[in-house]
Amino acid sequence: MIISYNRKFKKDLEKLKEKNIKAALKSVIQELKEKQSLSDIKGVKKISGHPTAYRIRIGNYRLGLYHNNGTLSLQRFVKRNDIYKVFP
Repeated sequence: MIISYNRKFKKDLEKLKEKNIKAALKSVIQELKEKQSLSDIKGVKKISGHPTAYRIRIGNYRLGLYHNNGTLSLQRFVKRNDIYKVFP
């Protein structure tokens, strides 16, 4: 799949200090690139009320993303209690 990165997503990564979470995120992004369908990816859940918004759990963090016509747009990567405040 084609992946694009939002400016806020990049800022969230710069703030992140935990190396094990960064490694887990890197493996998830690699898996996103390799898979052909969003349903093939483990741990993806649709966010109710938003037709193209999804989230992936990575430890205590959540990766918020949009899926449009085979393109994934990574929007935010924040702690689990903040994801619904800033995404979508």
